[in-house]
Amino acid sequence: MLVVQKFGGTSVGTLERIKATAKRVIETKQSGADVVVVVSAMSGVTNQLVEYGEHFSKEPYGPAMDMLLSSGEQVTSSLLAIALNDMGYPAVSLTGAMAGMYTDNVHTKARITHIDTTRLKRELKDGKIVVVAGFQGVTADGDITTLGRGGSDLSAVALAGALNADLCEIFTDVDGVYTTDPRIEKRAKKLEKISYEEMLELASAGAKVLQTRSVELAKKLNVKLTTRSSFNHNEGTQIVGEENMEKVLVSGIALDKNQARVTLRGVIDKPGIAAEIFNALADKNINVDMIIQNVGVDGTTNLGFTVPQNELEIAKDTMSKLSAAKNIEYDDAIVKISIIGVGMKSHSGVACTAFDTLAREGINIQMISTSEIKLSVVVDQKYAELAVRVLHDAYELDK
Repeated sequence: MLVVQKFGGTSVGTLERIKATAKRVIETKQSGADVVVVVSAMSGVTNQLVEYGEHFSKEPYGPAMDMLLSSGEQVTSSLLAIALNDMGYPAVSLTGAMAGMYTDNVHTKARITHIDTTRLKRELKDGKIVVVAGFQGVTADGDITTLGRGGSDLSAVALAGALNADLCEIFTDVDGVYTTDPRIEKRAKKLEKISYEEMLELASAGAKVLQTRSVELAKKLNVKLTTRSSFNHNEGTQIVGEENMEKVLVSGIALDKNQARVTLRGVIDKPGIAAEIFNALADKNINVDMIIQNVGVDGTTNLGFTVPQNELEIAKDTMSKLSAAKNIEYDDAIVKISIIGVGMKSHSGVACTAFDTLAREGINIQMISTSEIKLSVVVDQKYAELAVRVLHDAYELDK
């Protein structure tokens, strides 16, 4: 049996936590499984490294920044391997490059192209616990790259898929996926199972348990995935295929505070204008989420869309250079709330319940978008937690 385990920043946040993580890994090894461990940087380290880079440059991105950011995970992997060896369990620490994690050339947001598992399989065959620095890879030219925020989840899932692992466990500071954030709604309940599709929608909608790209890859590679806490031995939440799910109407409510709205007024209403705007944003790797365009009047139209709040300044700079975008408004005092459930495919009335519930609380909806299993709305930031609580109650997610 082969198990891939990933431990996040809070799980390895101190030397004591790294020692506790080593004991957890040893428990898995003692059960008879081969173990590959993927680790994040110690809690707060990546942010500190970003601040170091920004001390010298407003946009410190590129090969040098990836070299800097990747060092955090390398420290953690080295310390964990040292701890494991000291406890009598042979372990080896590998960088992403040493583990054969190859990526494209897009620095700070690289995508994995393939994994050469030769070294990994050799170390496992020798009976070692393999500790891999997450969040990083290497280009064909040998340059270090990083995979973006939450990239250690992606590293773990990719390695599990490449090695055909029996299980991939994502250890965090929470013991599974809840119907909503328990810090906002105390009656939130932990889910025993959730489908890849629902987890993907929750992750993309702002839930912090798993990174979006890691869920996409897990579904593609059919990786058996579980998320659980490193601070206890409670059963976590299994991410499974939809065929293993009951058709629950709504599984969860997600809140995304990292949202900003861009509104373009009086845009010339002719073919190619939207393409010009969104191609410019894509060239800057800005992730556009919700898009709304009004019916044109007098040869012009209004176009609104949302971007991550932490990419708003880049979006502003990009928009200022476009001839099609003259009258622009920006609003970073908004949030996105998403209602997710596979049962929405076959049940009507989900949207009506949401709209009625928010209306009763005097919460105005600014934007709406839907998919087969998700309804998202943008509302004023000041109503964020109230909206989550009343929707959680409306769909009876505490029962």
